[in-house]
Amino acid sequence: MAISEGDRLPEASFTEMGADGPGAVSLADKLKGRKVVLFAVPGAFTPTCHSAHMPSFIKAKDKLAAKGVDEIMCVAVNDPFVMKAWGEATGAHAAGITMLADADASFTKAIGMDFDAPPVGLISRSKRYAMLVEDGVVKKLNVEASPGECSISAGETLLEQI
Repeated sequence: MAISEGDRLPEASFTEMGADGPGAVSLADKLKGRKVVLFAVPGAFTPTCHSAHMPSFIKAKDKLAAKGVDEIMCVAVNDPFVMKAWGEATGAHAAGITMLADADASFTKAIGMDFDAPPVGLISRSKRYAMLVEDGVVKKLNVEASPGECSISAGETLLEQI
């Protein structure tokens, strides 16, 4: 069953590339007592993710921070090495966006946001979405109908809703 507004996010562990290599990141630690934006993409370097979704959050970052957002986190079913490279290529790292790898899709599956698109090589990937989370509870959730779309899950859209 897919996550909904008002639900608490489940416990999860991601991998993030740090100065000393890959390391575990506890979602509960990131969310406790904080207001965060969590958005997910079907895949790093894929066309819509690279040219529309990530840039929308880079552009909206300062305005989201002005509205009390403590951190913006991007999740993808990719490995941490790919997430690091993509963060560097898009300017997400420089903008301060946290790049989290859900390499085995365990978080994505736990919240019911997984999908498969074999014709384009996407197996067990995340639907495109954006959510505002306060102290672990989903306050706003915007899920795209198609992985190639980026309108309701864009940074600007979430910014307008806060």
